[in-house]
Amino acid sequence: MAKHPACLVLNAGSSSLKFSVFRDDPASTRLQPVLSGQVSGIGGTARLEAKDAERRVIAERYWNADESVSRQGLLDHVLAWISATLAEDHIVAVGHRVVHGGPDIAEPRMVTPALLDELEHLVPLAPLHQPHNIAPMRLIAERFPDLPQVACFDTAFHRGQPWVTRTYALPKELTADGICSYGFHGLSYEYVSRALIGARPELARSRMVICHLGNGSSVCAVQNGRSVDTSMGFTALDGVPMGTRCGAIDPAVIFYLVREYGMDLKTVEDMLYTRSGLLGVSGVSNDMKLLLESNDAHAHQAVELFCFRVAKEVAAQSASIGGLDALVFTGGIGENAGRVRELIAERLGWLGVQLDEHANGGRRQEIGAEGARVRSFIVPTNEELMIAQHALALLRQSHATTPAARPATPSAPRRAVASLLQAARRPRALGAKTAGAR
Repeated sequence: MAKHPACLVLNAGSSSLKFSVFRDDPASTRLQPVLSGQVSGIGGTARLEAKDAERRVIAERYWNADESVSRQGLLDHVLAWISATLAEDHIVAVGHRVVHGGPDIAEPRMVTPALLDELEHLVPLAPLHQPHNIAPMRLIAERFPDLPQVACFDTAFHRGQPWVTRTYALPKELTADGICSYGFHGLSYEYVSRALIGARPELARSRMVICHLGNGSSVCAVQNGRSVDTSMGFTALDGVPMGTRCGAIDPAVIFYLVREYGMDLKTVEDMLYTRSGLLGVSGVSNDMKLLLESNDAHAHQAVELFCFRVAKEVAAQSASIGGLDALVFTGGIGENAGRVRELIAERLGWLGVQLDEHANGGRRQEIGAEGARVRSFIVPTNEELMIAQHALALLRQSHATTPAARPATPSAPRRAVASLLQAARRPRALGAKTAGAR
């Protein structure tokens, strides 16, 4: 029986590697999820957990820190396990999430040596993320050169913003040199705005503000399905407070910490990225669920500050698009924390936001009160699906526009999958915990 073409999606971070496989089934109008999972705790006690399309755990493995498994070795294991597990599908493309596309990249790109070199030059703009995004692309290009790869960028959705929302009031030479607002979470905003407009076509030309709230949080103004402004700027440190990141602060605070506290820049950077935000304010946790359940006064303050700053940013983003027709919540906090949505909405009543208590508590898609001037929604994000859609669309376009670049037959993808299947025989199966694992 012929196998279905499928797309593998990889999202490599500093301490995790997330993966998903989506089937391109001609009988369906949308891509079908096949499996997903992640390797977490990279650099320490790494753990792999994989689930099938029904979210049932189908594989689990641990690596102790003293096993010294490299990132390359972990990716090898993931690729081998996926190859051995797929029964009805064959991988025809790999889509990658890349945090930074710089000032010029406004759409997904096929991975080539030239693109990889270009992305390496952008590492100083996202030093905590970019190297980890690039590494799997290089490994797959080396091991499976015939397997097409597509890079999808968190900054790309924001590239069409007007210059006034992208520009800092700095000397123009610095602006010309690329110091400007780039914005992030673009794959999430693109997916959410498309999904909402697809379900509610009357919102196609509306002025909406989307709140992507999670361990990383930002707010984006979208009009006519396009990004107009967003709270994150030159880096993903800007904007609203996050799990461990401070969000927007007076830049002179950094001068003060260096001068008066004797901190070096590395110490300041570490504090602003990893010891601030919800964790810093509460002194308890960066987990919103734990903060909402806590009786600690500082935990309550962290929640209150977070909701205040998000509401303030929604108002600012509304100004960028001349008003507000729809408020949308997404991300781990935005989708699951009804109390957070409620506190944010209370501060935006003057703007016309009013939630229906039962709809909000029941996590319906539309949660606004009847007759409210601004419609309010919960739309679960799916960046992985967005990446798969981009990757397969670009692959089809590549085949259509440059037929000579690849054979018309599916031999190249099949050769790549055959290589993966050969690799699957080398490492031990991942369906059970290994000896010495906790």
